[in-house]
Amino acid sequence: MIISSPGDFREAARRKLPSFLFHYIDGGAYAEQTLRRNVEDWGDVALRQRVLGGVGEVDLTTKLFDETLSLPVVLAPVGLTGMYARRGEVQAAKAAAARGVPFTLSTVSVCPIEEVAPAIDRPMWFQLYVLRDRGFMKDALERAKAAGVKTLVFTVDMPVPGARYRDAHSGMSGPNAEVRRMVQAMTHPAWAWHVGLRGTPHDLGNVSRYLGKATGLADYIGWLGANFDPSISWKDLQWIRDFWDGPMIIKGILDPEDAKDAVSFGADGIVVSNHGGRQLDGVLSSARALPAIAEAVKGKLTILTDSGVRNGLDVVRALALGADAVMLGRAFVYALAADGQRGVETLLELFAKEMRVAMTLTGSSKIADIGPGNIARL
Repeated sequence: MIISSPGDFREAARRKLPSFLFHYIDGGAYAEQTLRRNVEDWGDVALRQRVLGGVGEVDLTTKLFDETLSLPVVLAPVGLTGMYARRGEVQAAKAAAARGVPFTLSTVSVCPIEEVAPAIDRPMWFQLYVLRDRGFMKDALERAKAAGVKTLVFTVDMPVPGARYRDAHSGMSGPNAEVRRMVQAMTHPAWAWHVGLRGTPHDLGNVSRYLGKATGLADYIGWLGANFDPSISWKDLQWIRDFWDGPMIIKGILDPEDAKDAVSFGADGIVVSNHGGRQLDGVLSSARALPAIAEAVKGKLTILTDSGVRNGLDVVRALALGADAVMLGRAFVYALAADGQRGVETLLELFAKEMRVAMTLTGSSKIADIGPGNIARL
């Protein structure tokens, strides 16, 4: 199919992927109200068009944590990215590096740290969950440091897995899941050949390295449920803050008071995020939560946001509402599933093109120019 916009990649991914994988990346928690609002609420932010401002050439570059980015976008951590293309984390990391933006490796990636980091010529970011097994957390941090990772993204909004009903229907979990996944793979021969057969091993690479044995897809949901720690508090994170001497970002902030706590804790950044609508349904969208959080902590730490960002206009909206950069999750995985590394590179090119148009027509020649004045007051 013809890819002319970032949104086209979703349909291309749907055609290529077995149902269990498409719905795992496409779905959300419960009735998926927050999932829908994430997208709709960004679209409801009206940009303020200004003309004849002599904008000239638009500069999309920005700096985060002393790292220069070609545009204010970071590829977010997404579990099982390696199932969406052959050794998918490596392909996505290469695409990000080629386009001058960071890639964030998930704790529950298919490809381990030691496979992804050497494949790119810039430091990747690494994401860590709060887990019961502190030994695993310490091992992952040590391996990340050894691989040259500077920036740690610590996800705090998943003390328990959300109820993702689509997964039971699709075969990601539920009765006879393994048989259902096998049947679906057989009906998608391109994926079965390139990823199913040639993309092995299909395991949680970082977890397997620690345990010394393969942790396969069949174990994924059960492993997550057994290892998340709902008893965690800010004081329990202090050992990580003490251990990690690079930038530390707290991901999963939706409330200004939690953002202030992150400042007090000593975080270098936060991600305003509801986990893509995959945890607690009915909470605020990131677009709705961001302005109050920015008002509370802007200038005290770096503010990123994710959840529902689907195009370059959404990036400009997020920056105007107070973010310093955005993280892309679903958007890049759709592109990866559709066309591998090339698909992700194309997606980032489309985002950049759309940002240039939006900035030109809102009177902004550089990222630092974007602010509340770019939003129309209705």
